[in-house]
Amino acid sequence: MKSTPQPQEIQEMFNRIAPVYDSLNDWLSLGLHRIWKLMAVKWTNPQPQSVALDLCCGSGDLTFLLRQQVIKGRVIGVDFSSELLDVARVKAKNRGYDDIEWVKADVLSLPFQDNTFDCVTMGYGLRNVQDIPSCLREINRVLKPNGRAAILDFHQPSNYFVANIQKWYLDNIVVTMADWLGKKEDYAYIYPSLQRFLRGDRQIELARQIGFSQSVHYPLLGEMMGVLVLAK
Repeated sequence: MKSTPQPQEIQEMFNRIAPVYDSLNDWLSLGLHRIWKLMAVKWTNPQPQSVALDLCCGSGDLTFLLRQQVIKGRVIGVDFSSELLDVARVKAKNRGYDDIEWVKADVLSLPFQDNTFDCVTMGYGLRNVQDIPSCLREINRVLKPNGRAAILDFHQPSNYFVANIQKWYLDNIVVTMADWLGKKEDYAYIYPSLQRFLRGDRQIELARQIGFSQSVHYPLLGEMMGVLVLAK
């Protein structure tokens, strides 16, 4: 197994894949990622006047879904990839979402005051952070009391057969398609990162230790995906 990549390596990788990020997400999930993202947003219970935060926002999919729910409030997208943020800004302009704020920042040290946000989302980001407990503590810190967070990511299936299907798909479909676009090495990292990632029960336990009042993990697609839903 490869050693854990450093934050700068992850940042550089996401900058490289920014031009193909949206297309590959659609192709590789057959569009299902859009349903999962909408589910995650709904679990945070955004209201028309909410203050909402999308962490590791990438090209903005979850951010735009939050914006559709938060009509009179405030929506902020945060990522440490300047290239992905540039893609998100262009998409936001094309959709008329000129009021979304885009911030380049590290999710382990967010530039926001305590108790700022009613809801927080994160899509495919927790698996890539250097320090998962610190990331969850930051989410807890910036959430308002009773605020909710939803974290969508890959998950390790407990069923051996399903786990083998997941590995075959990542190795033979995801990496092969990425190779056609010259991004093989960047997408080959997914399976090793998944092997290092906490299973749902450990995510629940860790979140409770950090201080969230509620912590539930919902498995999706035979446990190949999952959403951790938290309440402060």
